[in-house]
Amino acid sequence: MKVFIVKEYNKNGYLLYFDNFPGAYTRGKTLEEALLKIPFELESYCRWANIPFDGKTETKIVQEKLSDLHICDADSEVLFDSEKGALSMEDYKLLKHYALKSAQDFLKLYLSIPDKNGTVLFPRKTFYGQVPVTANEMYEHTKNVNGYYFSEIGVIANNEPDIYVCRLNGFAELEKQAYFLLNTVVDGSYGEQWSLKKILRRFIWHDRIHAKAMWRMATKLCGKIENPFYF
Repeated sequence: MKVFIVKEYNKNGYLLYFDNFPGAYTRGKTLEEALLKIPFELESYCRWANIPFDGKTETKIVQEKLSDLHICDADSEVLFDSEKGALSMEDYKLLKHYALKSAQDFLKLYLSIPDKNGTVLFPRKTFYGQVPVTANEMYEHTKNVNGYYFSEIGVIANNEPDIYVCRLNGFAELEKQAYFLLNTVVDGSYGEQWSLKKILRRFIWHDRIHAKAMWRMATKLCGKIENPFYF
């Protein structure tokens, strides 16, 4: 299976995004470390997305971005070349399907955790502040990017009542815009460029980051936990 890689990196770390598997990613302190994780991430992603996978991978780096952000903490700003240009309705519906499925599965994972306020993690800070360490903190953090992501392309959305419904409502507001499929690239906060296709990918990616952290923490805290993302 061919994987087209977008590499965002600096001296402190590497983020490798799977351009043709929106939201899939690996990261590492070195390029070699991030590359070694690709088969495991692809297998997990394909099971989640119900895509056949025979265990064989072939990778090609199609885009690179040297960044001054905190790559080691998954701080990201890259806009893929493939995230520019108009979207077909078919492509939009598929990406929307995965973004909503991701929200549903994140909520399912969260609700399955019996102790939502316990943790086995130690507090620490990153570029965005205190890292969430309980399931409840991870859920709130992930849910609360909804309004922010949609606002970057001029869509008014909120973060309530839950991660699935607020995302669904955001798409409803988006689809009221006559020309949303043009996928226009806009300059958003902090000089970062955004497009609709980037936001669709970022929802899935951001969910996967925090779902993985939540699932790992919760299994150590509570034992066997539902794993809808197949980590």
